Amino acid sequence: MAGKDVYTHGHAEVVVASHAARTAASSAAYLLPLLRPGLDLLDVGCGPGSITVDLAEAVAPGRVRGVEITEDPLPAARANAARRGVSVEFAVDDAYSLSDPDDSYDVVHAHQVLQHLSDPVAALREMRRVTRPGGVVAARDADYGAFRWWPEDPRLDNWQDLYRAVARGNDAEPDAGRRLLAWAHEAGFTEVTPSASVWCYATPEERATWGDMWAERIHSSVGRMALDRGLATQADLDAIAAAWQDWAAHPDGWLMIPHGEVLARA
Repeated sequence: MAGKDVYTHGHAEVVVASHAARTAASSAAYLLPLLRPGLDLLDVGCGPGSITVDLAEAVAPGRVRGVEITEDPLPAARANAARRGVSVEFAVDDAYSLSDPDDSYDVVHAHQVLQHLSDPVAALREMRRVTRPGGVVAARDADYGAFRWWPEDPRLDNWQDLYRAVARGNDAEPDAGRRLLAWAHEAGFTEVTPSASVWCYATPEERATWGDMWAERIHSSVGRMALDRGLATQADLDAIAAAWQDWAAHPDGWLMIPHGEVLARA
C-alpha cells in the first residue's frame, strides 16, 4: 500500500491475529508449485508475516523480503520469522514506489493487497519493475460481492453491503478477485495464468473463529469509518455483530469466500 491509501481493515489486534492465521498452503497454493530453493522473493503487504515465512522456507536459501506501508504488524512478523528460524527482512515500503532496484526478485507476491489500493494497476507495474525477466508476479484477492453463506440473514446482507460501501469510500475495490486478470493485462503483462480458489468455514471450530472475529472486527476500523461517514448507526453495527455470532452458533452455518488469482510472467 501507499501513504495516500486507506487500509479499510486497519491494524487492530483482532485484524492482525486473523491475518497471522493465514499460511502459504491456505492462501498461496497456486504459487507453491513454482517455488524452489534459491529463488529471491518479495512479499508486498506481508502483514504479520505468516505467509511470508512459509514462502521463505520454500525458497531458502533465497533472499526474502516482506514489506508493509506501516510498521504496525512488522514486530509480529519478525518474531514469527525468529521463532521459525527463517531469514526474512521485514521493512516499511511503498507498493507504488518500492525501494528495490529493477530486476531484484524472481517472485513478487501480494495476498489481499490489490483490493485495498486506489491504483492496483500502478502497483502491479511496480511489482513487475522489480521482477527479473522470466520471473513471476503472483496476486490473490478476495471478491466480497461473491461471498455466500447459509443460513440467509438480512443482517449479513447489510454487513456485505456496508463493507463494500466503506471500501469504495476509500477508493478501493472490494470485488477485486474478478478483476485481477484485467488489471494484470492493463499493467502490461501478456503471459498471465488466472485461477480461483475458496476459503470455506463450516465446522463448529471454524465458525466460532470467523464469527467471533467479525463480531469484534465490525467495531474496529470498518465500523468506525461507517459511523463517521453516516453509513451505519451503532445499532446497525451491533446487529451485524449479533448476526455473525448467530451464524457461528448455527449447526448448519456455512461460509464461502472466493478468491481470484493470477500468475503474471515478467
